[in-house]
Amino acid sequence: MMREWSEKNAENSWTLFKVMAEFVEGFERLNKIGPCVSVFGSARTKPDHPYYQAAVQVAERLIDEGYGVITGGGPGIMQAGNLGAHNKGGDSVGLNIDLPMEQGNNPYIDDDKLLNHRYFFVRKVMFVKYAQGFVVLPGGFGTMDELFEVLTLIQTKKISPLPIILFGSEYWSGLLDWIKSTMLGKEKNINPQDLDLFHLTDDVEEAIKIINDFYSGNDHLLKPNLEL
Repeated sequence: MMREWSEKNAENSWTLFKVMAEFVEGFERLNKIGPCVSVFGSARTKPDHPYYQAAVQVAERLIDEGYGVITGGGPGIMQAGNLGAHNKGGDSVGLNIDLPMEQGNNPYIDDDKLLNHRYFFVRKVMFVKYAQGFVVLPGGFGTMDELFEVLTLIQTKKISPLPIILFGSEYWSGLLDWIKSTMLGKEKNINPQDLDLFHLTDDVEEAIKIINDFYSGNDHLLKPNLEL
């Protein structure tokens, strides 16, 4: 029993080095790119879906405005974001992770901007550290995880405020109603000002305007989140 325990502890030590290596590679690669916006959303969204098309348009407009695009590197909304960036010749970053239900990275990521992750928590650090904004389209558990991670970090002042845009009012309205009526109203588990941490829209141009307005006259904020 003690021998098995010691062997498991030795494996944990090697895991630490794997985690460190993943962080080092990510920092070295992403330090070379300029301001980016993360585009989140479901891997299951098909190219003929309106949300897929919206993600392509959002990404194209972000490139027009001088931002790069960061996605999770997979299919669905992630592919749409990288496709939009690719269409406009801008920085197209993919933070890929191997999952049983997904088949590798999409083909629209720049060759020098593809990172393959083993650990979800390292991947999320890269998303947050190198993004100057977040456009969150409809998605599942993974999308919710990424969204609430960012909201928590801003709420607790672990990172500087950033524009967070929920795209698709039909999809998000039920969740937002619950946050307002139950999380805030009935249980008082958040403060009223926490509702100001995000914006809801169905309009591509409004999403871009929210990001541009946030940084208007504040170019010094366009930098990696040094707190992470």
